[in-house]
Amino acid sequence: MPTGEKPHYRYTRVGHANDIITQPQLGAALMGGGADQDPAFRWLCERSHGGDFLILTATGEDDYNPYIQKLCKVNSVATLAIPDKDAAMALFVADTIRHAEAIFITGGDQSNYVKYWQGTPVQAAINERLREHVPIGGTSAGLAVLGEFVFTAMNDTAVSKETLADPYNKQVTLAKAFLDVPNMQGILTDQHFVKRDRLGRSVGFLARILQDGMATSIREIAVDERNAVLVDENGNSTLTGKGAAYFLQPSEKPEVCKPGTPLTFRNIAVYKIGNTGTFNVKSWTGSGGTEYVLSAVDGKLESSIHKIY
Repeated sequence: MPTGEKPHYRYTRVGHANDIITQPQLGAALMGGGADQDPAFRWLCERSHGGDFLILTATGEDDYNPYIQKLCKVNSVATLAIPDKDAAMALFVADTIRHAEAIFITGGDQSNYVKYWQGTPVQAAINERLREHVPIGGTSAGLAVLGEFVFTAMNDTAVSKETLADPYNKQVTLAKAFLDVPNMQGILTDQHFVKRDRLGRSVGFLARILQDGMATSIREIAVDERNAVLVDENGNSTLTGKGAAYFLQPSEKPEVCKPGTPLTFRNIAVYKIGNTGTFNVKSWTGSGGTEYVLSAVDGKLESSIHKIY
């Protein structure tokens, strides 16, 4: 950055000009993208206990400010856009994050969050607030970065057909330990799940994590559009919206997972819930949902219930 040039962050705020201090209650709102879920934002606001609600984005505008201000009773709502590494190094940016009682990461392109925020005071400040029980939410790309494992989209998005045919195709880019969200350790997330037919790519991601030794065990939470999984401090999860969420857990390493070769990866346990089901991410058990087993065989998905979703 040229000498004297200011960092490129943008900050807009509505509500009270002065911060307040509350005792927030931890939780994670995992939003699958598409239309926003009012109940999920109210849930985050309630867990902020009336504090200062901060929206983080790389390139987005401040449309969430009036939406959340109208929806919730909080001290303030602010949007902080952090579009590059220089902005992520600004003292004001980290200080603003450290004063938030609820944090929400918008949709967009998750590669920007990893490229611009990882290894900076932004990452450190978010994780500091998470340790202090500040609730966090994210939609679409914002959801993609809430698990311990992240599909980073560094080479654009990955699609199911290509990932099952070659789990080492260049679009499959994975990372670990970007954010340390409570109850999300050992978990990968995915979004727009049924709408964009992403189950096949998720199976490929899980196979790569195990095959490459990124972890000895891995789980996934996948959420469809217009839905949100709300994970409380005890790991209890419920769904808002009329769609579904999927909880995946492989029971073994992939049988065939190598470059240029269709994937064979068997016996992935799936638990699907709608808005009447529940799931605990600590015990990895659910109620009121549908349980089945999924396998990829020579690059094709097979299900014990004859449908993959």
